[in-house]
Amino acid sequence: MKAAPIFTGAATALVTPLNRNGIDYAAMDSLINWQIDQGINALVIAGTTGEGSTLTDEEHRDVIRHSVQVVDHRIPVIAGTGSNDTDYAISLTRFACEAGADAMLVVTPYYNKATQNGLVRMYTEIADASTKPLILYNVPSRTGVNIEPKTYAALADHPMIQGIKEASGNFSKILETRALIGDKLDLYSGNDDQIVPILSLGGLGVISVLSNVAPAMTVEICSSFLNGDTRRSLDLQTKASRLIQALFCEVNPIPVKAAVAAMGYGENYLRLPLTPMEAAHEEILLREMRNLDLI
Repeated sequence: MKAAPIFTGAATALVTPLNRNGIDYAAMDSLINWQIDQGINALVIAGTTGEGSTLTDEEHRDVIRHSVQVVDHRIPVIAGTGSNDTDYAISLTRFACEAGADAMLVVTPYYNKATQNGLVRMYTEIADASTKPLILYNVPSRTGVNIEPKTYAALADHPMIQGIKEASGNFSKILETRALIGDKLDLYSGNDDQIVPILSLGGLGVISVLSNVAPAMTVEICSSFLNGDTRRSLDLQTKASRLIQALFCEVNPIPVKAAVAAMGYGENYLRLPLTPMEAAHEEILLREMRNLDLI
C-alpha cells in the first residue's frame, strides 16, 4: 500500500534568519509560529532558501533539531540533507531522522554532478540509511544535473523514496515521468510560478519561496485546485505573479531575505557569496508586497 503523502498543499522553504553572530533563533521561532498560524502545511528547514550551503555543520544540525522542537508535531518538518558528498548526506540524513524530522529533501549533487547511474546509486544509499521518507529535489539550473524520467522510475519502488520536488520547468519530462511511474512518487512544484501547471499534472502541492511572505495565499492556490475550484486557483496564481517575479529577480534567497526582514523577521543578512538585494530591485519587491497588503 502506498504511504500517505508527507504533506498536501504548501510547504514553505523557510529562510534561516541570520546575523553576524550566527542564527537568530528568536526571529526563526517567530517566523515558524506565524507560518503555522497562517495555515502552512509543512516547513522545509535548511534547504536552498534556508542557506543550508553556507551553514556550518554544527549550525545545520542545530537548526534542524531546534525547528523540530519548536514545531512540536503541529505540521511536518522536512529537513534539507542533500550534498554533493554522499557520505555527508547520509550522515546528515541519519541525524535528522534521530532529531525527529518527518522527511528529508535531498537535492541532486552539485559541482561534481553525476551520471544517471550515479544518481540512482546516491539516492539508493541515502534512502537505505534513512528511517524517514525522502523527497528528491531536481533543480538543474542550480546543480547542473537533471533527474531523467527513467531514473525516477528506477528509484520509485524504494520504500523510503516518496516524493519529487520538480524545479526543472520541463513539463514534457514531468509528463513522461508520470507516464512511467504513475502515482508511485508524490509530485510537488519547486517553482512558485508553476504551481497550477504542476497540480494539473497530478501534483499534490508546492515547496515554496513565496509562502515565506504569503503562506495563506500559497496554501489557497493549492487547496482551491485540489478541491476542484481551478478558476480560483488560477486567479490567485495570477494575482501573485508580480510578487513571484520580484522574489526571483535576483538569485534566491536574496530577495526573500529582504522580504521577511521587511516583515520584521530578523535582519536582511546573508552570507557570502550572497549579498543584499540591489536597491532598485528591493523597491519593486516592497511595492508588490504592499500591493498584496503583506507589509
